[in-house]
Amino acid sequence: MLIKLEVLEKIKSGEITLQFRRWRRRTIRAGGTLKTKVGVLQIGSITPIRPDDVGDADARRAGFRDSAEFLQWLDTMKPGELDRIEVGYKGE
Repeated sequence: MLIKLEVLEKIKSGEITLQFRRWRRRTIRAGGTLKTKVGVLQIGSITPIRPDDVGDADARRAGFRDSAEFLQWLDTMKPGELDRIEVGYKGE
């Protein structure tokens, strides 16, 4: 799962606690970890979701202004299953 450095820094600070990803085959698992440039992320629950189910609150938790901005971003992503992923910073 590739995450931009700007987003990683916001996950580390606790500002972002949620990510959304589309993929053909999931590359992470709930309860696992992900080593990144800023340290290790803890992967929480992973829930398949429809784009229309993403509300403003979840969009803000993922770093977007609102669900409209999230949907604009999603339109630029490759096709595939959409997952809602809880994330947190575990440490170095």
